Amino acid sequence: MIVVILGPTGVGKTKLSVELAKRLNGEVVNADSTQVYRGLDIATAKVTEAEKENIPHHLFDIKDVTEEYTVFDYQKDGRKVLDEIVKRRKTPIVVGGTGLYIKALLYDYKFEYESVKGNYSDLTDDEVYQKALAIDPNLTIHKNNRKRLERFLDYYQNNNESLSIKEKTDNLLYDTLFIGLTTKREYLYERLNNRVDKMVTEGLIEEAKTIYESNIRTKAITTPIGYKELFPYFDGIESLDICLEKIKQKTRNYAKRQYTWFNHQVPTKWFNVNFEDFNETINEVIDYIKNSTLK
Repeated sequence: MIVVILGPTGVGKTKLSVELAKRLNGEVVNADSTQVYRGLDIATAKVTEAEKENIPHHLFDIKDVTEEYTVFDYQKDGRKVLDEIVKRRKTPIVVGGTGLYIKALLYDYKFEYESVKGNYSDLTDDEVYQKALAIDPNLTIHKNNRKRLERFLDYYQNNNESLSIKEKTDNLLYDTLFIGLTTKREYLYERLNNRVDKMVTEGLIEEAKTIYESNIRTKAITTPIGYKELFPYFDGIESLDICLEKIKQKTRNYAKRQYTWFNHQVPTKWFNVNFEDFNETINEVIDYIKNSTLK
């Protein structure tokens, strides 16, 4: 059985994944599109070596920021990793917040290598949205979700069909349990705001400055929240406080979109996180997994 831990950013997925791996003889598989890149650590909230607790982790830090890495690549790499873990008679623990990665990995999605890569850097968010809307008037992607909109446009250019058609598949290829972590929205937003402040103390500004000075502006750099938002500060155009507030607002909006996507796309069993006693949440999830495997 494969266990998937999903939910909005900042809700405790990393911690739960390690605890489940320890108790279920498991190995962790990344399903976050930004954490495949080396050097993008603090803003992406990537698991640290200490947090791994010697549990094997896969598909983290496998690409340079100058390299292209598509959902096609992830599907191929991810399924290979799953097969290897299962052959070792261990439990794959898939963790991440990139919904399309999770669906491509586990569902009957058939991707082809995409030779056409669009450059949308000269388009505003609204122009990208209108371009996608012209292709599919029933588009359900939020207009502020630029990453998925660009993915939608690339998919159309390569396949001449709407990505929405592919995302409707409900044919799971693996025996899978979807575990969702949630909490009260206002509490989550407070945690996210505090986490940005913590990132600053951990070196976010320095990490972003290094990226800024590299002059690399690939999708790997422009997709995560936390780097490009600080560029106006380095340019001397906006204050640090204004840039950090933008990071907090975009992170809250992203968490909201994640909730919406997971609620509509995968059969998730949701658990309210007890942040005061996280062991209680771990035990609840373990009991659910054990009861599910007995059925």
